[in-house]
Amino acid sequence: MLPKANSRQTYPALLLTLLLFPTLAQASIDQAINEAVAPATAFISSIIFYAVEINGAKVPLVVAWLVAAAIFFTVYFRFLNIRGFMHAIDIVRGRDHNPKAPGEVTHFQALTTAVSGTVGIGNIGGVAVAISLGGPGATFWLIVAGLLGMSTKFIECTLGTIYRRHNPDGSVSGGPMYYLQHGFAEKGMPGIGRFLGRFYALGIVLGCLGIGNMFQANQAYLQFVTVTGGQESFFAGKGWLVGLVMAVIVALVIIGGIKSIAKVTSKLVPFMALLYCLSALVIILMNAEAIPFAVNAIVQGAFSPEGVAGGAIGVIVIGVQRAVFSNEAGIGSAPIAHSAVQTKEPITQGYVSLLEPFIDTVVICTLTALVIVTTFYYDPSFNAGLDGIGMTSAAFERNIGWSPLLIAIAGMLFAFSTMIAWAYYGLKGFTYLVGEHAWASNLFKLVFCTFIVIGCSIPLTAVLDFSDALVFLICVPNIIGLYLLAPVVKQALAAYDEKVRGL
Repeated sequence: MLPKANSRQTYPALLLTLLLFPTLAQASIDQAINEAVAPATAFISSIIFYAVEINGAKVPLVVAWLVAAAIFFTVYFRFLNIRGFMHAIDIVRGRDHNPKAPGEVTHFQALTTAVSGTVGIGNIGGVAVAISLGGPGATFWLIVAGLLGMSTKFIECTLGTIYRRHNPDGSVSGGPMYYLQHGFAEKGMPGIGRFLGRFYALGIVLGCLGIGNMFQANQAYLQFVTVTGGQESFFAGKGWLVGLVMAVIVALVIIGGIKSIAKVTSKLVPFMALLYCLSALVIILMNAEAIPFAVNAIVQGAFSPEGVAGGAIGVIVIGVQRAVFSNEAGIGSAPIAHSAVQTKEPITQGYVSLLEPFIDTVVICTLTALVIVTTFYYDPSFNAGLDGIGMTSAAFERNIGWSPLLIAIAGMLFAFSTMIAWAYYGLKGFTYLVGEHAWASNLFKLVFCTFIVIGCSIPLTAVLDFSDALVFLICVPNIIGLYLLAPVVKQALAAYDEKVRGL
């Protein structure tokens, strides 16, 4: 422990201790921060991640809350997640795009920005964790939940575009804070709307500094050390240095706002997604003889799991939970990016948003799962003692010895793209609270980049857990708003389909 300042221990002496013993200082500061935040973390986590037992399986209420909404909106919009899929692709390809329409980015750029915020370490490591806990059958329910989540994305991204604010400088601000405020006002509840909007904005600001920043920075740093030689690397133990470089790179991207972020994500997201997906497909094709085994294990395990707590319900919960945590449908973060789109028809961006959970969960997560499950065919016990990303890396390495390097690079790219997207989410939450001022924007960007350095240097476990819980807590007011405003979207969808699609 560091010495306490008193009559015999002056502050200069304390400062000297910090300078002479930086490792001790960091450990003590880390411990102090964790201990200070831990009570609040435990309290919020106990509420938001509270689980009830059903047939021996623990079902987190927040997962049930999000999945129930996804099922409701899928039925409410008559399975638009399926019948609107091809129209979504047409819009993304630029059909009928009007560059003079209000907004800042194209449909494709808005989509890639939102995808960059959801495609992260969880797509590589989180899927492996789900399979290790729920068996191959968890993959089936992961896919089902991903398809259902498309409906939730549709309504929240449509509302984000309908209720967005056009600022005097030509920029756009949107997201749950705006449709909660104005939507509730239209229903005669302006006070509740303002409160929920501010609550959401505060949650997204604090949340972005944790799971959207420090966690991603820390994971990117660990992957960078792995790529450069592990514990023998020059950068091992120099998280502050790597964090500083990362902060500068992120700053160069986010300083230009959504247009700059969109330019980067529109190139980075397709590249990193194709890089990872093609690599996974190569591994799956190399394991071609194991594909029938994998399909059978996934389907059979989904309904007749073995060795999983809670049986079928347990494996459903594990698969669904992974999908929900991966694509963030219902959290409300994606509408902040989608609302910046250039369009006079908000419904068009709702259609485009259907592709986000499909890419993130149905495609990328499923490919990861198939790489892992086909590996079981050759070595049923290969995952013993491996963590999430380690299991995925080992599955790739079984076929291609240098593939862990590829996984590390993909992980770093995923983490970087997530940071720049969440920087925009947090910025819009902050300016909603304090106003659209240049000083507010610059202050937030400075703080965000500072937290990147902290994330690489200090593993603040309690802070990250607090951020994680807070992000899922704000899904409660967001989903309430979606239920309340669903008729608004349904009416707009009917008008759009009749005018544009002739349905």
